[in-house]
Amino acid sequence: MSPNSSALLRSGIRLGSIMEVTRIKELLGVSAENTSQDVSLTFIADIVKETVLNYCNLDTLPDGLKNTCIRMAVDLYRYEKPTESGVPLRVVSITEGDTATSFSVLNDALKGSILKDYKGQLNRYRRMRHD
Repeated sequence: MSPNSSALLRSGIRLGSIMEVTRIKELLGVSAENTSQDVSLTFIADIVKETVLNYCNLDTLPDGLKNTCIRMAVDLYRYEKPTESGVPLRVVSITEGDTATSFSVLNDALKGSILKDYKGQLNRYRRMRHD
């Protein structure tokens, strides 16, 4: 176990989240040695997992949803960091005469729910609630 893993375990972060954080960092292009965002990324991974479990009415995360959760976490991280470079932009308006193009960040892409683009995948695992 690496020194960073030990520190994360002492701070109350589960070991299972370390693997998720490593994968999320790889997808975001963050080096493994850069631990400055580990707490934030772990929190985002936990939020996504909790949201998926609640939406699907499940107690444990099926293997078939692990990559979906990682993709959701990457999207959530990107859209919650609108001031950093590399954040996806969208074209808001284009003017052809004298060529003017306006962009805005996609911070509203997940507005209202981090489930927005993933309901199709999640619905395959969703269970009926019996209260």
